[in-house]
Amino acid sequence: MAYSVPLLVSCLLVIISVSLAQTSFRPRGLVLPVRKDASTQQYVTAIDQRTPLVRVNLVVHLGGQYLWVDCDNNYSSSTYRPARCHSAQCSLAGATGCGDCFNGPRPGCNNNTCGLTPDNPFIRTATGGELAEDAVSVRSTDGSNPGHAVTVPRFLFVCAPTLLVQGLAGSATGLAGLGRARVGMPSLFSAAFSFHRKFAICLSGSTSSDGVILFGDRPYNFIRVPAPLDAGASLAYTPLFVNPVSTAGAYSQGEASTEYFIKIRSIRVNNSPVAVNAMLLDIDAEGNGGTKISTVNQYTLLETSIYRAVVDAFSRATAGIRRAPAVAPFQVCFESGSVGSTRVGPGVPNIDLVLQGENAVWTWTGSNSMVYVNDDVLCLAVVDGGVSPRTAVVIGGHQIEDNLLQFDLAASRLGFSNTLLGRQTTCANFNFTSIA
Repeated sequence: MAYSVPLLVSCLLVIISVSLAQTSFRPRGLVLPVRKDASTQQYVTAIDQRTPLVRVNLVVHLGGQYLWVDCDNNYSSSTYRPARCHSAQCSLAGATGCGDCFNGPRPGCNNNTCGLTPDNPFIRTATGGELAEDAVSVRSTDGSNPGHAVTVPRFLFVCAPTLLVQGLAGSATGLAGLGRARVGMPSLFSAAFSFHRKFAICLSGSTSSDGVILFGDRPYNFIRVPAPLDAGASLAYTPLFVNPVSTAGAYSQGEASTEYFIKIRSIRVNNSPVAVNAMLLDIDAEGNGGTKISTVNQYTLLETSIYRAVVDAFSRATAGIRRAPAVAPFQVCFESGSVGSTRVGPGVPNIDLVLQGENAVWTWTGSNSMVYVNDDVLCLAVVDGGVSPRTAVVIGGHQIEDNLLQFDLAASRLGFSNTLLGRQTTCANFNFTSIA
């Protein structure tokens, strides 16, 4: 049976709006804490899932297609429901396969169910998984504090085998997919609670203080003296672009990417343009080139010719600072004692990404362009991405730390704050200690 998109969305709303019928409280937004894992440098969040609820730690995958969870390892829930073949849930998720599992029934292994192909980009592995529904509970927010816990009783996700957890932060048993797919977590939460299809992410570089993911529209308030800062009040905006070819670990022909791509028009170092091949900054018909934002890569990857041009320009602009031997994977390093300190990080020239859009300049100050590899050495935190990579520029986690990024899926645009350090706050300053 074929389902039209309006019918699919209608079915989804009926399925997941049951939670709203159970209470008169309708949240204006949702909040998840995010912490940087010290050993893997991955960003880890947590939700409560199943009946009874169990805390599930998840690695954040900004461009991930959906939530997937290990169901092989003691997954138990009275509210688990596999998605049956040819159901609205399967069509919504784009799941065309239908199969049986003869070692069940159990979560992740049932007959007459449809499946998807969850992937783990950290180990570049994908495998089969069962599409299913279960209860998910998260905290509501007014934009300033966490509030009441709210539940989506039938939240779509994918059951994955334990082997897919390899390479994730030690406590994590799945991925939180925040991509622009119809079954991505932002779309499912906005449909469940009828708020805008927007979410913001603000990552802390600290391994001891939480950053935050906020589903819904602003305010996005952070503690600051003398008054809180709504970091979403003065964003610059640039369009989000759809890569016509999927960048997932496994995909079907004709499937578009669910990752977030933007357009870099030019790059400047110390206000001087850097000569790069502009063709690399566009996405071609085969899905190659362009720029995406990623929480999978810790540091920004630049196609080799772009990398060399940026490194050369930065080296010229810092000619007066004492150099240190290179520390892999970084090429340009300095003696930390020769670099001044400012409110926005080490005192080095700014790197500007001039994006498409009015006044859309994303500036990397020293806090985002540099990384301390030890007490005595700091390095330019960009990495050679190789010749002819799939994506020419991959903006990594280090470069987005302490920047608030708002992803507006309905309007297909990215809002960005530039570093919050210059506004006397950080991404670790969302008030998790008070209850709204």
